[in-house]
Parts: sequence; C-alpha cells; structure tokens
Amino acid sequence: MSGNRRKAFLVSIALVSGALLMTACQDSDKAADTGAAQGSSSATATATASGDAATPSGASAAGGGQGAGKGSGAAGKASGATGRGSEEGAGSGADTGNGKREPVGQRCGANDISWNTRSETQAGGYILISAKAKPGITCVLPAALPTVAFGSDGTEAGPAEQAVGEQITLSGTTTAYAGVNPKSSHGDGGKELDSIIVAVGDDDADPVSLKVGTITVDKPVVTNWHTSATDAVPFG
Repeated sequence: MSGNRRKAFLVSIALVSGALLMTACQDSDKAADTGAAQGSSSATATATASGDAATPSGASAAGGGQGAGKGSGAAGKASGATGRGSEEGAGSGADTGNGKREPVGQRCGANDISWNTRSETQAGGYILISAKAKPGITCVLPAALPTVAFGSDGTEAGPAEQAVGEQITLSGTTTAYAGVNPKSSHGDGGKELDSIIVAVGDDDADPVSLKVGTITVDKPVVTNWHTSATDAVPFG
C-alpha cells in the first residue's frame, strides 16, 4: 500500500472507531436538538404574527425564512444524490481488442455491500467474510485482496495465497467469500479484539466495522475473494 493510501485508510479507520464511541452521545444530542428546534419554531411563529400586524416587513422576513428552508432542503437532496453515485455510476468499460469498449460494472465500495461474518474451525480456526450486493446494486469486486485491518493502529492482514484471484461481479444472490486467519504466528503473543475493519481495496473511503467475537491478532492473513466458501480457507 502506498504511503498516501495507507494514511487515508488509517484516517478512515480512526473515523470508524470514533463513530462507535459517538453513538451513545448522539441520542442525547438529538433529544436536546429536538427541544431547541420546537422552542425556536414557537418563538418564530409568535414573532412573525406580530410583524405581520405591524408592518409588511414581517411577511418579508417570513418569506426569507421559507426560502432559506427550501434551499437547505434542496442542498440535502443534492447531497443524497451524490451519495447514491456509488450505486448508479457506470464503469468506463473494458477494451475488447477490436477498438471498442464494452460496459462493465462499477467497482464495489464497502457501502454497496451487505456483509456477514462467521467463525470456522477448519485450518485451526478462521473468520469467513461473506459479501453480497445490496438490493438494486450490481458492482465488481476487483482481482485483489480485500483490505482487512485490526484495531486503531491499522494492523493489516497480509496475503494467505500466492496467486491473485479473479474479479467477481456481485448482483442479486451472488456471494463472494474471503477467509481471515487473525493469528498465523505460532507464539503466545498478540492483541485481543472483537471486531475487524473491512474495505474493498486500500482506497475505499467507507470501510466497515464487523463484529467477530473475541480473537487474538498476530500476523493476520486473508485470502482472495472466492465464489465458493470452501475455496476461502486460509491454509498455512
């Protein structure tokens, strides 16, 4: 991983970890914001009624408030459309060798995928990651290792296979699998964690945190993506 990409991924990991800590605070903040918003709405309604009775400027102020509100709503919708870009974008195409480019699916991002993990006992024990495209999305997992990190220091899993895998198109019920051995060393060392951070490549802007139960991490390795769970066993 290049220096810049690693820095970006570490920042993403820090944000994911921070988001988990912020969850408890958000509920109380929302309650306070709701009360403040209701009080502000009542005060605005009273001020507007008084302004309308005294001078036309009251109507002007109300109109300005409505305009600002509508503008904010439009900005929110625009932002939402941008967020859906990972679902609706089209690939630039692949060269077919005859001077033409055939359309290909967009590259998957972590937020395009429904994730699942489960513990397996084969090969000394490992974590099986399954990835399926969310409803309505078709995307491509590149022929590269999934990026799997452990803890806030960004310890990453190395390759469990020598060869590079093939790209996989996710759509409908198609599922891709990758196996993670969190401890490939034979010593007693390692750090204990209960979650892993997964991304589709080291430039994925939206890594996800997945619960895996308590694991000991030391020299972790991960397989390529496979369409069969039996091929995603991290031997060795």
